[in-house]
Amino acid sequence: MVRPGENPMQVRLAADDAGPARVRERFLQGEPVETGVRNPILNSWQRSRSLGLSPEQSELPFRQDFDPEGRLVRAASPVLDQLRSRLAGSQMNIALADGRGTVLQRRFGEPSMARTLPPFQSIPGAVFAEQFAGTNGIGLALAERQLVTVYGAEHFAERSQSNACSAIPVRDPLSGRIEGILCLGYPRSIANPALATLTRKAAEAIERRLLEQSSAREHGLLQAYLDATRRARTGEPPGTSPSIGVDDLAQRLDQDDEATLRGKAAELLASGQRGAVEVALSRGRRVTLVARPVTSPSRSEGIAVEAIVPDGSPGRRPDVPHRAEPPGLHAEHALVIPAAPSAEHVPDTAPGLEAATAGPGSTAGDSADVPAGGLVLVGEPEVASFAVAARRRLELLSEASTRIGTTLDVRRTAQELAETAVPQLADFVTIDLPEAVVRGEESADPRADLLRTVVHGIRDDCPFFPVGKRVDFSPTTPHLRCLTSGQAVLEPDLKAAAAWLTQDPELTERLLGHVHSLIAVPLVARGVVLGIAAFYRSQDPAPFGDDDRSLAQELATRAALSIDNARRYTREHSMVLALQRSLLPQGLPDQDAVEVAHRYLPAESWVGGDWYDVIPLSSTRVALVIGDVVGHGMHSAANMGRLRTAAHNFAELDLSPDEVLTHLDKLVARLDQEECDKTPYDSTGCIGATCLYAIYDPTTQRCTMARAGHPPPALVGPDGTVTFPDLPAGPPLGLGGLPFETAEIDLPDHSQLVLYTDGLIENRQQDIDVALDQLRGCLSHPDRAPEDTCETVLETAAPAHPSDDIALLVARTHALDADRIFTQDLPADPALVADVRADALRQLTEWGLDESAFVVELLLSELVTNAIRHGSGPIQVRLIHGRTLICEVSDTKSTAPHLRRAATTDEGGRGLFLVAQLAKTWGTRYTPGGKVIWVECAIDMP
Repeated sequence: MVRPGENPMQVRLAADDAGPARVRERFLQGEPVETGVRNPILNSWQRSRSLGLSPEQSELPFRQDFDPEGRLVRAASPVLDQLRSRLAGSQMNIALADGRGTVLQRRFGEPSMARTLPPFQSIPGAVFAEQFAGTNGIGLALAERQLVTVYGAEHFAERSQSNACSAIPVRDPLSGRIEGILCLGYPRSIANPALATLTRKAAEAIERRLLEQSSAREHGLLQAYLDATRRARTGEPPGTSPSIGVDDLAQRLDQDDEATLRGKAAELLASGQRGAVEVALSRGRRVTLVARPVTSPSRSEGIAVEAIVPDGSPGRRPDVPHRAEPPGLHAEHALVIPAAPSAEHVPDTAPGLEAATAGPGSTAGDSADVPAGGLVLVGEPEVASFAVAARRRLELLSEASTRIGTTLDVRRTAQELAETAVPQLADFVTIDLPEAVVRGEESADPRADLLRTVVHGIRDDCPFFPVGKRVDFSPTTPHLRCLTSGQAVLEPDLKAAAAWLTQDPELTERLLGHVHSLIAVPLVARGVVLGIAAFYRSQDPAPFGDDDRSLAQELATRAALSIDNARRYTREHSMVLALQRSLLPQGLPDQDAVEVAHRYLPAESWVGGDWYDVIPLSSTRVALVIGDVVGHGMHSAANMGRLRTAAHNFAELDLSPDEVLTHLDKLVARLDQEECDKTPYDSTGCIGATCLYAIYDPTTQRCTMARAGHPPPALVGPDGTVTFPDLPAGPPLGLGGLPFETAEIDLPDHSQLVLYTDGLIENRQQDIDVALDQLRGCLSHPDRAPEDTCETVLETAAPAHPSDDIALLVARTHALDADRIFTQDLPADPALVADVRADALRQLTEWGLDESAFVVELLLSELVTNAIRHGSGPIQVRLIHGRTLICEVSDTKSTAPHLRRAATTDEGGRGLFLVAQLAKTWGTRYTPGGKVIWVECAIDMP
């Protein structure tokens, strides 16, 4: 404002708007425009074009039904006059419009401007709403619901190309509703950064005057109540009123009781009519709240809410318990809320949250027939409804903090957002997420990858796109506009939202029969666009307001963080699961010892380190391994892969089960030390594991097993008997210092050996003995194939919601026929080598393997000769006819031969080289009584 002696505001040249002008020209010619103009301006242009507006349009509609002396005009007129003084002598056009865009008042920095401007710019009544005037300050401020500035070529209409303006909504301070628009217009050649600040401060001044009007009405209602109460108590002896002062009440009431009373009183006041409600307080006390109409001398109508004592007879002053008073008070100590406060208790400002709504009714004189009590609230019902709504919004936000994000599932979290918002905020909610987000990834283009993920509402008959359908929104719809701006977009009246109506005319026409107001909110967290939440109102005739938009934005922000957490978890879970599955066996090796089936079931919340393996060994034997690495996540999966690889390598050495576990124990201890050295203060980096290692020999039908802290296997006999052998447990891998023990068990042909991890039998909801009994029942069907056994176990015995990984390995044994095994014992006599070769050749002939006779003869000659020369007797020769032909020569000496390259001058050392060239593979296996040298020859299977 201009003070005495000050000069009017000076303006300076504005920036050149040649860029927007060129962009606008391309836009009007139908070319695609994405850059060079601000998003709100581009959105407004697109809406103007969708409305069928012409840039050459010069006339605007005029309305005569506005109130030139209304509440907004009364509050704004002094402020507009001060603005005119502040801007005196400038080419400024000051306009005040109502919530529909109709200009109510005009002021000019230079009064002569009113005679030179066209009527729509100089007199009240012109409508500048966007649907009539296109892009302009008033229309854009109504659409964006915030301070906006429009320069020259950013206007849609040709008539405004030489102008610029700053406009801001003027809101009711109590309801937050937009009452009107304050707009400052000026030539585009002049601008000043202070204009936006000046516009904002002027709007705030108008809003303060609107609040003062409400405060004056509230004061009048309170004074009317006090006057009526004094008249009703004329002649009443002093000190007999069953009431206490407002300040005393605040000190004596428990905080929870006070909040309960004020909350119930606000709801009663918001109803706007006579009524009563009984309120239960702590310690069994009850108070009745009564609402009655009040009319002030200025004819403002409101409601007074009083608290009535259960026994309100005159002359009795009930006790009001102090906060520090111990519990156990009887019902007669009923709580009394203050009656008519004295003058010193009358507030100087508006009651604020304690104000409430009033409806039609009689005057305060009606209080004569109401029992004496204490005043709780007095005010207008409309104001009280705002207080009630504010409290319910806080309650909804509090509820959202506990209801949204209870799981780490993207779809479920989105569903929880919808369930929280309906019906407290909206009647229908739809949530659209990019398909990539549902998978746990970031979407490359969220606008083109949206999938309808949630549809939730008070009814199921609303014709929204169904869940699972891909949705495509046009750039002008509120849904994509909210993504572009990053802020919630409010469409109070969908029937007037042209961009929304043109998206899918047939669908929107059907939707308008169910919904009438919309808030579209972007789901954005940590800079990642996660989708769109759309809130629709149906039953409540009042449209969404800015408070609703803020609430929807807050709910969406909280939900977006939970959805992003779920997305990140889903991504990590998928990566860990993919790593885990890639480290598990991708297929089963060819072997004849066992028929195998396996399953891996990850936990619901994470992926652990469970693993299994089937490893073919020499002489038709097979190793069955199962283990569990402590922990979960990527770290656990990686350690599982290292452990499985190590187990493979140790198995290649043909070690016994206890020796394999000993080597694995040392490996885990070393890895654990390395991890703990990296993270000395983080125990989660340390490693631990359990393992069970079994070797089955089909030639002897014996199984040798050892375990390291792992659950024992289940053995299913051919007759269906299920046992859990009591194997020596052994310590978990990584502890070190303790030996592992082996046990040998006979497994008749067609027995089943079932290996599993603890996730199958350890469940918080049931005892382990019950789980083992269920497993026993599933396995007591020996006629089932291993694949069917796996399916039955997971369907019947596994927990419905596993909290730990489950690995399952089922192996049905097959014995090798005795006629496919040739065994011969001989002393360490070189003269018997020829006899051994002859007997072996006869056996090969019986097996129909004459083509392999020459090779086998050479191999046996070398192996038996080496055993006689370098070993010690007795010597055993064994031929096994399986998938391949296996030749074994064993002796009682533990010294093993080593393959080396002989020099040209060496007389020996070429025997093993010859064996390696002729055989498919060969090796040494140590036994408690010595060693076995074995070779494997490929044959054509009959």
